[in-house]
Amino acid sequence: MRAFTTLTAAAAAALTCAGLAAGPAAAAPSTTTDVRLITFNDFHGNLQPPAGSSGRVTLPDGTTVDAGGAAYLATHVKRLRGEVDNSVVLSAGDNVGASPLDSALFHDEPTMALLNEIGVEASVIGNHELDEGYEELLRMQVGGCHPDDGCQFRDSYPGAEFPILGGNVYFDNGVNAALPFTVTVSGGVPIGVIGVTLEDLPLVVTPEAVEGLEFGDEVEAINSSSRLLDRLGIRTQVVLVHQGDNTEGGGPDDCRTVPGPATAIARAASPSVDVVFTGHSHQQYNCTVTDPAGEPRTLVQGASFGRLLSVVDLKIDKRTRDVVRAATTAHNEIVTRTVTPDPAIQALVDEAKTKAAPIANEQVGTITADLVRAAPESGESPLGDVIADAQLAATASNDARIAVTNPGGIRTDLTHAGSSAGEGDGVVTYGEAFAVQPFGNIMQTMTLTGAQLKTVLEQQWQPKPDGTVQVRMLQISSTLHYSWSRSAPVGSKVSDIAVAGEPVTPDATYRVSVNNFLAAGGDGFAEFTNGTDIAGGPVDLDAFTAYLAANPNIAPPAADRVTVLP
Repeated sequence: MRAFTTLTAAAAAALTCAGLAAGPAAAAPSTTTDVRLITFNDFHGNLQPPAGSSGRVTLPDGTTVDAGGAAYLATHVKRLRGEVDNSVVLSAGDNVGASPLDSALFHDEPTMALLNEIGVEASVIGNHELDEGYEELLRMQVGGCHPDDGCQFRDSYPGAEFPILGGNVYFDNGVNAALPFTVTVSGGVPIGVIGVTLEDLPLVVTPEAVEGLEFGDEVEAINSSSRLLDRLGIRTQVVLVHQGDNTEGGGPDDCRTVPGPATAIARAASPSVDVVFTGHSHQQYNCTVTDPAGEPRTLVQGASFGRLLSVVDLKIDKRTRDVVRAATTAHNEIVTRTVTPDPAIQALVDEAKTKAAPIANEQVGTITADLVRAAPESGESPLGDVIADAQLAATASNDARIAVTNPGGIRTDLTHAGSSAGEGDGVVTYGEAFAVQPFGNIMQTMTLTGAQLKTVLEQQWQPKPDGTVQVRMLQISSTLHYSWSRSAPVGSKVSDIAVAGEPVTPDATYRVSVNNFLAAGGDGFAEFTNGTDIAGGPVDLDAFTAYLAANPNIAPPAADRVTVLP
């Protein structure tokens, strides 16, 4: 491909120098076609501009820019499409689920309407697409009213106008449960779009959500689809993978990633794949990795909540219909709020907001300052403290002595300014509380021994096959205190565990409240599945709102529950 291009250019130059062309030389026809790929990930139904840190993008110098909001996203997409003749809009999953109330109240139908309106041509199954199970995912794809609630947003729901891909998602009989790839044409060139989700998806959803489904190796599924596309003569291939790496900071186009599963997938996938768009980890990075044939390949992710658009510009050889890799450029475009919001999408957002308002605007409590989910090295966050305390209070009738919750279940900050930035009144509405805890998980109280409790806390550090360690710091109630050591090996990091000021002993028993996601071993906390004498409790959101109502003017708690040792 490159040799042909070089020889053609050299021959044209030689003819021009020899003076064989009569009169002014006509411009040689371009040998390539330009195609722009515009992708976002982990939108999570954020129709309105997200609040707090969830609505800001960090720049390379550490400063931040307000970003996100569906109407602004649509404006940026239109501009980016208008800058080139050929473009394709894609999504790397988690479009829905864990959504604010104005989308979630209507089973995310407003968000699906947004994706249709801005012209998404393909997406991939994220773990949150399965929050309500496979049947609901199927309804999102093909349309129809919700089987229990009917059509509440509009009179009908037409479904997605694009395929939701999942090449490594199978029924338990081995049959594909979703399309593995799709083909779209842009600039006269067929483009194969392969979609796979994380193989470990069952670890981050409830067992009921994936009953009857199996999830295979991401690279094997990518390569299987890539081989078929090769046989069909489709040489331009891109991957949407709902899996991502973490970062060590930096701006939208930095590549300060901690090598993780997305990098491993991008390095191992078929050399025919030209670009890998990632998601799931809600990070911003723009990297180049080397494929198995030694060629460069873009690996990119655009944070979350519609704050960034990952833009990859391809040059595609017209003869081979393959990407000229060395000419690929990529950047993460900030969805700033300084542009004019798209009027059609703003009308959609306003419609959802208005229909949700009677429930969303109800006051449920007050706070004296921001309660943020971000945590220092200890892992203990102000918002996590409050939520765990709320869950303990809500399960007191189960004789609970401790409450523990997973950080992934805390979706956004609770800000003093509220959803109307600048008010600073400290009022917490139901809609704001819902945005923090949108899953509707059920509280469960179980009995654990002291030894089991220590095992749970040790499972916050989870070794991965690539030699790295995944850290998931649980949020704990004020009744639980412990220390952990930076230098101690995985499995022996935790010490000085105390409940209500008393040292924990291995054989003593403790009543511990968790949500049903953790109770089923979610996020790798398998020890919870060994709990006994399980008693049910309220929905976690109800526990949270009841605590807010009973405790007005909540301030950020002192960060004294977890101590970090050398």
